[in-house]
Amino acid sequence: MALSIVRECRRSLNLPLSIWMSNMSRSLRSDTALEAIAKASEDKVPNIVLYNYPSFSGAFSALFAHLFHTRHNLPALFLPFSSVQSLAFRVEDLCIDGLETCYLLDFIPSKEFLFELSQKSKCKIIVFDHRKSVLRHVPSAYDCPENIRIHINLGKSSCSAVYEYFSRKQAEIKMSDGVVSSLLNSKYKDRVELVLKYIEDGDLCRWSFPDIKAFNIGLNEWRPKFNCISNPHMFNQLVELSAQSLIAKGNSILSSRQNAASKLLGKVFRVQLGRGFYGECLGVRADGNSNLSDELGKLLSVKSAAAGLRPIGAVVFMQRNNLKMCLRTTDSATDTSEVAKAYGGGGSPNSSSFIIRMDEYNQWRSVNSS
Repeated sequence: MALSIVRECRRSLNLPLSIWMSNMSRSLRSDTALEAIAKASEDKVPNIVLYNYPSFSGAFSALFAHLFHTRHNLPALFLPFSSVQSLAFRVEDLCIDGLETCYLLDFIPSKEFLFELSQKSKCKIIVFDHRKSVLRHVPSAYDCPENIRIHINLGKSSCSAVYEYFSRKQAEIKMSDGVVSSLLNSKYKDRVELVLKYIEDGDLCRWSFPDIKAFNIGLNEWRPKFNCISNPHMFNQLVELSAQSLIAKGNSILSSRQNAASKLLGKVFRVQLGRGFYGECLGVRADGNSNLSDELGKLLSVKSAAAGLRPIGAVVFMQRNNLKMCLRTTDSATDTSEVAKAYGGGGSPNSSSFIIRMDEYNQWRSVNSS
């Protein structure tokens, strides 16, 4: 088992998931997916590629596996995978006739699932991930069966690691004329590699690339299309994506959100954080507009500071019969999470949230609006 641990990171994409969650349950272990598995078993397909869905890194990892297997006419079945038990494929689903290699890209399942798959399929299992949170699922070198190889690098996103892995395998294979070809076609190699760098910047929580937020928002629009079973054109679409077009899309969405958020600032009120223990700031109700909580909170933070209050914006809305309060700040010296943690929530200094009881919330509301 190969285990490379480079650095720790904290995952905080804060991307809206409502786009795809409502459809996920009927789009992963679907009749179509099970039929594809049955056909692969009938044809004795030797390779299965499972990729984390709807992860950016998972989709691009699958792309590189697809390019390699297609280039060399190696039969392979590609399936989106969720670790949510009610949505996940079962081990028995994956133990097809003739299976030799199973790739798990951008995720590590539970040890129970991994060991059962190893024992029942008898195939080689190759795993890639980059998240610190998965380390608890990694078996020790002593316990790990010989047919499982795990690649974890906390300093490199899964898609970058998978790209390098299949690029090395590609380099080992010479064409009939003796020339070694690249995994990526030259016409889109630079474009795809730049997209990879942006994905890695977000995956590793560096957020250092220009327009990285707009990039992630633009790419987030593609989440519903990351299912290669329901979207057979996924791989062709992925190689056509460019960082520039995704950033432009993200900036357009951000601009629309800013305009929509600005229209909600007419009903601002004062909030006594922790009944005043944590000071006072400005807040707004955003029922039905929870997707604007980040933009609203930041606008309120600036407005609150200008009013002589704490530079925090409180955005309040109903979420599944609970009242949720999101806190945002544009001030690097302010820590909103101290409030959130005191009330059972969490987050980062500039972005946090928690569930608040209605009676407690009413105590936080000031009589006078701003």
